[in-house]
Amino acid sequence: MDPQDKAKQVSDAISGGMLDDNNVNVLLEALPYIREFHGKTVVIKYGGAAMRDESLRQAFASDVVLLKYVGLNPVIIHGGGPEITKYMNRMGIEVRFQHGLRVSDAETVEVAKMVLLGKLNAELVSRLNRAGSQAVGLSGEDGGLFEVAPVPNAEEVGFVGDIERVDIDVLNHIAEDYIPVIASVGSDREGNSYNINADEAAGKVAAALGAYKVIFLTDIVGWLSDPEDETSRISVTNVTEVEDALESISGGMRPKLTACVNAIRGGTQNAYIIDGRRPHSLLLELFTDAGIGTMVTP
Repeated sequence: MDPQDKAKQVSDAISGGMLDDNNVNVLLEALPYIREFHGKTVVIKYGGAAMRDESLRQAFASDVVLLKYVGLNPVIIHGGGPEITKYMNRMGIEVRFQHGLRVSDAETVEVAKMVLLGKLNAELVSRLNRAGSQAVGLSGEDGGLFEVAPVPNAEEVGFVGDIERVDIDVLNHIAEDYIPVIASVGSDREGNSYNINADEAAGKVAAALGAYKVIFLTDIVGWLSDPEDETSRISVTNVTEVEDALESISGGMRPKLTACVNAIRGGTQNAYIIDGRRPHSLLLELFTDAGIGTMVTP
């Protein structure tokens, strides 16, 4: 069976769709995972095509609500780089990057907060609410959720921050009844606002919570041994192998793998990089025997 069709069957079977023999088999396959994950926290970094394509946005919301229904505690972290760039261009603000980081003066951070909180976060919260589960939108500034310090090369990139501490009391209180949806901005002790890489935020949140799993939705099938060949996906690796390879990795995969390391070193059981271009990839990774991305283990 095509993995995409199987993922849809998982969704239909668990959510009470019309059952046939195939759906029953899929549900039986999912049952041990549902039992294993019940009551566990799963941190999900939401981005890429899953955030841009309308059908994928809807599938993602349905999948996250389903996770909540079957007893998991999903926590969502999101960025929104392409949307920030679009609005900066509309406003005539220069867009520059240095070492993969958006050069951010105070005006750029204000635009980022406007887009992340006023648009993307609010839209996702509304979509999750419509899908059947109550969600709460947050930023790293709410309740002192993130304590941030400037990145080491702040002279080059401006107000870009590293997360030094996550206040898990805020998240634990909310996640009991709601789905937290966190935009990747934060502030320092003096109240200055900073852009934060969403991959980093997901890794740090997963570590602080001791999450059972952290999952990164991206626009590639996983970590590739040959960046030009998607058939070279590394299905399973461990944190030591990732650390040894980080110096030779560039581009968008590096912050994701770094975040996997941070999460696992902080106590997360496993980290996953999966292809968010495929509908229901979240369910396929969690509730079936098929591994569709890269799993990083301790």
